[in-house]
Amino acid sequence: MARTKEFDPDAALQSALELFWRRGYEATSMSDLVEHLGIGRASLYATFGNKRELYLKALERYQQTHGPQVLRELSQPGPALPAVRRAVRRFAAEAAAEPSRTSGCFVTNTASELAPHDPAVARRVQQSWDSVETLLHSALVRAQAQGELPEDRDPLALARMLLVLMQGLRVVGKASADPARVRDAAEQALALLD
Repeated sequence: MARTKEFDPDAALQSALELFWRRGYEATSMSDLVEHLGIGRASLYATFGNKRELYLKALERYQQTHGPQVLRELSQPGPALPAVRRAVRRFAAEAAAEPSRTSGCFVTNTASELAPHDPAVARRVQQSWDSVETLLHSALVRAQAQGELPEDRDPLALARMLLVLMQGLRVVGKASADPARVRDAAEQALALLD
């Protein structure tokens, strides 16, 4: 008869996500995970695989829980440009606020720590960015069609600029104690939409 798991795998995955998010991949050992999750090493391996597999599952969890907010913001009916502005300002506010300021964005952290030397991770990061870029592009195309965005603006180029800005806000926000730096950058970028 198989033994019943003595822990909640969903709660353990969330806890692992929080630890990886706070400390990063390299700075988190399997011993750290065992201690933080409060489960045995054998159970951890049996449920999640090795550290890299657990990290990839944590990244997927993060994307599933944080991606829908951007989708909701940018896909609502009505004026599209205010929704784009709200999304960018939310990223800026989160980048400058505690505790998210010090932890940053899990996807952005992964992009800088693992993507340069792990093609599978790089693909997942790229998929996340492609999704946000597509949402921004769609909203900007809608804004242009509704007369909110001047005809001479390139919605795809603007979407790419905003994606890079939003990721950069997370990096600068994580390292800077001056929230005005992030807010000012966001407002200057948003001025390009006028």
